[in-house]
Amino acid sequence: MLSEVIIALFSLVGTAMGTFGGIKLTNYRIEQLEKKVDKHNNLIERTAVIENKIKVHSHRIDNLERLSEKECQHEK
Repeated sequence: MLSEVIIALFSLVGTAMGTFGGIKLTNYRIEQLEKKVDKHNNLIERTAVIENKIKVHSHRIDNLERLSEKECQHEK
């Protein structure tokens, strides 16, 4: 009977250690994923800023082209 109790206690300790080790590993992996998500979100924010700048520059180029065309027509 005593041997069964000792074996059960060792099993309990082993299971508890494995569980806590698994929790620690899971938390580490979640932290790594959070870092990747933060990097991704930062990239998305930067991409949105770049897209807006491209849009503004595109409008400026269109306006300059129109002005250039008007000036060429006036010169003729």
